[in-house]
Amino acid sequence: MWSDRSSHGHRIAPVVRVLLIGALAGTLGCSGAAGASGTPGSGGASGSAAAGRLIDARDAEGHQYREVPEQRAPEADLVVSPAARSGWDLHLTLHHFRLTPARDGARTAVVGRGRAELSLDGRPLAVLHDSHYHLPEQLLSRGTHQLTARLYADDGTVWALHGEPIESTADLTASEPGVEGPGRPSGNPSGQPARKPSDQASAPPSAPSHDHPAGEPSGPAVGSAS
Repeated sequence: MWSDRSSHGHRIAPVVRVLLIGALAGTLGCSGAAGASGTPGSGGASGSAAAGRLIDARDAEGHQYREVPEQRAPEADLVVSPAARSGWDLHLTLHHFRLTPARDGARTAVVGRGRAELSLDGRPLAVLHDSHYHLPEQLLSRGTHQLTARLYADDGTVWALHGEPIESTADLTASEPGVEGPGRPSGNPSGQPARKPSDQASAPPSAPSHDHPAGEPSGPAVGSAS
């Protein structure tokens, strides 16, 4: 039992009570800091939600998928159109997602931000930190190609929804320069219509030769022997 006075007559109980209250406040403060830092069982779930959830799936290059809650899932829409002079212009429309500038240097996964990686027929083509990209025509051979824009977190993981990567795909059909296409004339470089066999059969007869006078036989006369 605490006494209000010591053997020397000095009051010491209030001082001890203040020390105990300070120690208790310090303990509670440390517990709150641990919860804010994401220590298991101390309220760190909010930090996990902000970064999504890693799942056991990877893309062809080995990047792990990061599942995002459906209500916070980004959306991407890739549109391809012919450029004014040559090649194609690509525009990536994004919803609930912001492209991190290249100069930012961020390395932490945060839902709603990151980069887009563009692939051509399944092969890496470019990393997009902007919603616009110009595709030179020299990169495409004649035929139909597939362009895909996939969203990545700043730590290199793939944003996913229901176990599938969040991406947008567009088809593009290209023709090689100088290859004859629809509407280009062919078969007769001069541009004059070719004559049909029936035209040749119905052609008027040629004019008579003027090597001999008219009515005069062109060869020796043939008569009976006398």
